[in-house]
Amino acid sequence: MDAFVQGFGIGLSLILAIGAQNAFVLRQGLRREHVLAVVLACALSDAVLIALGVFTFTSVAVLLPGLVPAMRWGGAAFLLAYGALSFRKAWNGGAALEAGEGGARSLRQVTLTILALTWLNPHVYLDTVGLIGATSAGFPGHQGAFATGAITASFAFFFALGYGARLLRPLFARPASWRLLEALIGIVMWSIAAGLILR
Repeated sequence: MDAFVQGFGIGLSLILAIGAQNAFVLRQGLRREHVLAVVLACALSDAVLIALGVFTFTSVAVLLPGLVPAMRWGGAAFLLAYGALSFRKAWNGGAALEAGEGGARSLRQVTLTILALTWLNPHVYLDTVGLIGATSAGFPGHQGAFATGAITASFAFFFALGYGARLLRPLFARPASWRLLEALIGIVMWSIAAGLILR
């Protein structure tokens, strides 16, 4: 039980910070567009990555030393491009507001976007695979319980964020709020990208 609670705590603390993935989940929750698919994609991806971290990361890192740098530069390029799109939406204004009500994107588009934001983001690997994997070593014989706790935290967080976002819907009925959200998403994405490049 202690391993489960510790896993839940560290898992929750690592995903609470606002990032590109969380910002996208929030936006989809506000739009009420493919929310279940988005939160499941995030939570299931986390589950896979946490399991990899807890049970296999050390071996993989030794076998593929170039993996981390490749994820770093690829993720930075993706975040810069996606951040630029968010800034353009914030500047144009109208498109972002219309996206809040009409002009829904397909399930395929939304799913591919959230999977890219998840799997092309090096921070996800550093947090779920690296940090959680390393921390789980402190619970020998109970890594399964630790991983289960971290995975449970991920499911709880993403479902709360995706479906709880509708409580903020009155605030985002105003065009200025949508423009601000897009600008904040762009800032978050570029900040993460800058951190990856400068590291």
